[in-house]
Amino acid sequence: MYERDQLFIDAKWTAPESESVISMISPHSESVIGRVASAGPTDVDRAVEAARAAFDSGPWPRMEPAERIEALTRLAGIYKERRADMAALISAEIGAPITFAKMAQVRLPLTMISAFCGLAANYQWQQDRPGLYGKDIRILKQPVGVVAAVVPWNMPQFLTVTKMVPALLAGCSVVLKPAPESALDAQLLAEFVEAADFPPGVVNVVPGGREAGELLVRHAGVDKVSFTGSTAAGRQVALACAEGLKQVSLELGGKSAAIVLDDADPATTAAGIQMASLANSGQVCNALSRILVPQARKDEFVDALAAGMAAMTVGDPADPNTQIGPLVAQRQQERVRGYIET
Repeated sequence: MYERDQLFIDAKWTAPESESVISMISPHSESVIGRVASAGPTDVDRAVEAARAAFDSGPWPRMEPAERIEALTRLAGIYKERRADMAALISAEIGAPITFAKMAQVRLPLTMISAFCGLAANYQWQQDRPGLYGKDIRILKQPVGVVAAVVPWNMPQFLTVTKMVPALLAGCSVVLKPAPESALDAQLLAEFVEAADFPPGVVNVVPGGREAGELLVRHAGVDKVSFTGSTAAGRQVALACAEGLKQVSLELGGKSAAIVLDDADPATTAAGIQMASLANSGQVCNALSRILVPQARKDEFVDALAAGMAAMTVGDPADPNTQIGPLVAQRQQERVRGYIET
């Protein structure tokens, strides 16, 4: 049982204003596997205020890029040491097969941290260019400010890292709002940040539902929003950011298609489609959810896909042999069943 009754704000664990608690239910056993504090309006305010102070008057944006790279490298080292804990936690909370969790939910984020640090080391933060009328121009790349990172449950650490790490390397401060379904891994990441000794307010974590996300996105102290989620929610985020003249990045839902040509081998093609469709138990935005095949060969490909999928091991996500784990929640199961039945 992983329990955190405090929130990571301003480099310390503090009691929440809200008494609300997120109970984490295992999608496999349907038992409670953890509890974390749920951020209320005052908690969101405190997190943004801490991030605002860190950016406006703290040392982080005033450090040399090499110093920020060093801090992120420390974080990566701690992350690597605890990678087994992180993979097991993600597998337990969202039902991702442990083999996939180790690879895509943990190893890939670690690779991304290293890649971002490498890019930052060679990035031209200052450029001198020839301008018009014989005058040279100096271009300074500066951090945008306080970044709100709103992350969904399906690929929590990968999406957190790809939002948070570039922002930190640029000198921004971050308020991370994880989804309720994946609040455990976000709290574990906060432990890594604490151990890496970042300055106060640079990273703040506020688990919560839709209300916390909306408050964060609309907060006057936030300069930039990075959001991953549904297209419908993305529209609302875009409107809120437009009203506040905030910069915004949106990564929204997809409907990816596999186009199968007439000369394709059914078994080989089905194996590739199977891998691309059912990673993370099929709960990824780029899953192949449409398969377009020549009408004359439809039955061949249906049979090949059915045979391949029937051979997949469905079961306990903690078992290394499991290829398909449970869907994250009952509502998700009902949603998928609805697709099949209609």
